[in-house]
Amino acid sequence: MPDGSWFCNDCRAGKKPKYRDIIWVKLGTYRWWPAEIHHPKNVPTNIQHLRHEIGEFPVFFFGSKDYFWTHQGRVFPYMEGDRGSKYQKNGIGKVFKNALLEAEARFKEIKIKREAKEAQENSRKPPPYKFIKVNKPFGKVQVYTADISEIPKCNCKPADERPCGFESECLNRMLQYECHPQVCPSGERCCNQDFTKRLYPDTKIIKTPGKGWGLIALRDIKKGEFVNEYIGELIDEEECRARIKYDRIIDAGPKGNYSRFMNHSCQPNCETQKWTVNGDTRVGLFAVCDVPAGTELTFNYNLDCLGNEKTICRCGAPNCSGFLGDRPKNSNGHTEPKGKRFKRKYRRRKSEGKKKSEDECFRCGDGGQLVLCDKKNCTKAYHLSCLNLTKRPFGRWDCPWHHCDVCGKNSEAFCQLCPNSFCRAHQEGALRPGAAAGELCCGDDESPLSSWEWHRLRQGSSSPSAALESEL
Repeated sequence: MPDGSWFCNDCRAGKKPKYRDIIWVKLGTYRWWPAEIHHPKNVPTNIQHLRHEIGEFPVFFFGSKDYFWTHQGRVFPYMEGDRGSKYQKNGIGKVFKNALLEAEARFKEIKIKREAKEAQENSRKPPPYKFIKVNKPFGKVQVYTADISEIPKCNCKPADERPCGFESECLNRMLQYECHPQVCPSGERCCNQDFTKRLYPDTKIIKTPGKGWGLIALRDIKKGEFVNEYIGELIDEEECRARIKYDRIIDAGPKGNYSRFMNHSCQPNCETQKWTVNGDTRVGLFAVCDVPAGTELTFNYNLDCLGNEKTICRCGAPNCSGFLGDRPKNSNGHTEPKGKRFKRKYRRRKSEGKKKSEDECFRCGDGGQLVLCDKKNCTKAYHLSCLNLTKRPFGRWDCPWHHCDVCGKNSEAFCQLCPNSFCRAHQEGALRPGAAAGELCCGDDESPLSSWEWHRLRQGSSSPSAALESEL
C-alpha cells in the first residue's frame, strides 16, 4: 500500500468530470449505481437548495430517478459495455436492471450526438502541432551516432537492379539495420536508406467518421514497403514517469510528422519495427500487406491502459476487441483470455531462444559489467577494457573467439581457455592439447609451463609457483 496520501492517474493529470458525463456513483452502503452529471441550473429547485460543499455536483440516478450531490472521489466513468454486478429479478434488483438499460441508451444517444458534431467539422484543420523531420531529444536524452567502422556491411552486389531493396535478401535489412553509403558496396545506389533519405510514399491527412483525423495512402503500397518513420520528441523518465528508468519514449503529440495521424486498428495494414540507423534506434512503420491507394493507414498501438479508464476502440475491424490494449478477437468472434495461451507461448519462446551467458570475463576471468557475444549458442562475455574498447559495440557483435587472430577470417580452431582462435590456414602449430581433459589451447612457446598452467597464471596468479600450488 502507498504511504500517505495517494492520487489516481486522472487526478494527477487534472482530469475532472464534465456535465452530461455518464458515471458510476457510490453512496453509503448502496451498490455502485449508473447516473448522469447534471448542471445545477437544470435540476429541480428543491435539489438546488440541498446542502452541498464547493466542488460537489448534482447527479441523476437512472432507474430510481433520484438526485443527489456528490464529489469526484465517489464516482468513476461509465464505459461502453459496462453491465454492473449481479442483481435479483425483483425489488431493488429490478430497479437496478432498468437503470443499466437507461444508462446504456443514454450513453449511445450522447455518443451519436458527439459523432454527428464531429462530422460537421470536416472542414476545420487538425489540432496544432509542430512538424519535424527527425526526432528531437528533450532534456537529458541523447541521440547516438556510430563510428563508421562499427556500422555493419552487407554482401549485396552493386550490379543488382535494386541493391538492398525491401524485396532483396540484404543481410542488414533482415537484421533491421540501415546501410550507410560509405560502408555499403552499392554506395548511393543502396535502397536500404529509407530512414535517412525519408523516402515515404505520398499520403494525405483526412477526417475519419468517429475516429478523428487519419492518414490515407495516395498510391499503392506493397507488402514490406517502408511507409513512414514515427517521429516526435525523445523523452526520458523525467517526462514519462510511468516508464522504466533510462528508456527513451517518442512523444508525437506536440511535435511530429504525418505518422502521428495514423489511427489504431485491431486488424492493421502497417506495423512498427525498431531499426538501427547510424548507431541509433529508430521506429519505422512498414506495410504488412498490399495497401491500395485511398486506403487508411493503421497500426496496432499495443497500448497498456493505466488507471481505471479504458479507451474505447473505434477501428471497426471484424476482430475488434472493443478497447485499446485488449487483445483482438479470434476467428470465432471471442476475445481469448490473456492468461494460458500467452503464458505458454512466452515460456516456449523463452526456453528455445535463451542462452545462458557466463558471468565472468573470458579473457581475464573477473566479473563485473560484461559485453555478451551475439553469436548463436556462444555464452562468452568480456570486459570492455579487455576488448580495448571504450564503449559498447553497436548492433550485432561476434566476440574475438570467432575470428582468426592472424587474418580476421572465421575461426575453425579455438583455444578453450582464452579468446585466441585461428582459421584453417593458420591453425597448424598454433594449438596443442592442454592438461585438462586434452582440451586444445595455445601458449607461449618459450614458457616452461604447460599451456594449462600458463593460462591459469594469466588469469590472476602472481607467479608460476602460485599457479601450480592452486592447481595442487
